[in-house]
Amino acid sequence: MSDHAGAEPGDGADAEPGDGADAEPGDGPIFDADDEVDPEERLKRQRDDLRLLNQVMRHDIRNDLQLVGAYAELLDDHVDEEGKEYLDVIKRNTQSAVSLTTTVRDLAEVMLREDAEPSRVALDRVLSQQVEEIRSGYSEAVFTVEGSYPEAEVVGDEMLSSVFRNLLRNAVQHNDETPPKVTVSATVEEAEGVAEVRIADNGPGIPEDQRDEVFGKGEKGLDSPGAGIGLYLVRSLVEIYGGDVWVEDNEPKGAVFVVRLPLCEG
Repeated sequence: MSDHAGAEPGDGADAEPGDGADAEPGDGPIFDADDEVDPEERLKRQRDDLRLLNQVMRHDIRNDLQLVGAYAELLDDHVDEEGKEYLDVIKRNTQSAVSLTTTVRDLAEVMLREDAEPSRVALDRVLSQQVEEIRSGYSEAVFTVEGSYPEAEVVGDEMLSSVFRNLLRNAVQHNDETPPKVTVSATVEEAEGVAEVRIADNGPGIPEDQRDEVFGKGEKGLDSPGAGIGLYLVRSLVEIYGGDVWVEDNEPKGAVFVVRLPLCEG
């Protein structure tokens, strides 16, 4: 049913000439309903729309992708060698798309925040949890932890896990070596009041003139789907915590993503 069905005189049904009723085709809209909407009300609507989009992404789209992935696994014993090659592409891209829904969810959480203040987070707990989670999800990759995780509390919140999850996943997904190798190390610099986490890979590396751009909202790294939004989220969160993130060369090849976070006082 039309929203205008049963309109009463005075509510737009008997519009007078000059108020848009006699507009010619192609003139464009004479009146924008949003013009009279309070800015706070418009912001509330946008936030509601974002919540709805986030819900669709987290549930409907994610569930469909996981179903595709599950059926792809069931086909392993039913395809020949050539078919297996195609099936691997399906599984790899499905996994990547599922990961992307997680990143979009986390980004929406950040955008929907209302001045949430960072608090204290145990760095060793978050790091170890994320390394094990990504390691279990990417059996083809080799993960190495250098030394032990420092028992330090840094400025952050529950979203800090998303920083390391995206960097660890990025080190595997955008790696052209077989096997992908990822090395994680963390140190505390008491004199500077910071903790530093280094995530190194043996992939193609990132040219120096692109190292700042890869954290941009619209960048896709080295032409890899989803890389941009994940790294944009990483920088956004690290800046909220008062820290810094950058890229260095790895030796003999690859990239090192370095995250510096302020230590909590006391």
